[in-house]
Amino acid sequence: MSKKNQTVMLRKEEINRKWLILDASGKTLGRFASEVAKILRGKHKPGFTPYIDCGDGVVIVNAEKIRVTGAKEAQKVYRYYTGHIGGMREIPYRTMKSRKPEFIIRHAVEGMLPKTRLGSKMKKRLRIFAGEEHQMHTQKPTKVNI
Repeated sequence: MSKKNQTVMLRKEEINRKWLILDASGKTLGRFASEVAKILRGKHKPGFTPYIDCGDGVVIVNAEKIRVTGAKEAQKVYRYYTGHIGGMREIPYRTMKSRKPEFIIRHAVEGMLPKTRLGSKMKKRLRIFAGEEHQMHTQKPTKVNI
């Protein structure tokens, strides 16, 4: 039996992580978030193993410069429930973008990650900054264009 077509399954010890810097300025929200989710999961690597957290860390800068297409800027709404009767709260996209631009990208990316303990580990390697400055110099991130 030949070994040329065997599937590679990584172990935890074989994973080497990198940190990547992605610039969100001028990018479309959904397309950008799906690329970030792919990197966090590790699907961009040839040795992707679904049951192991083999993804890289992501630093996103310029979160306030993300854009949406069509009428989403006027129609998109973020909802949460306070737990009280009549406690449904709605925040329009424009208000959320001015208050917490990091939340917009985080919300989109977390929706594309698994809702398991594995997904929780992946979310911890996502760092989002509203402006150009970031505090992740210790990780020596490399700048990547998407």
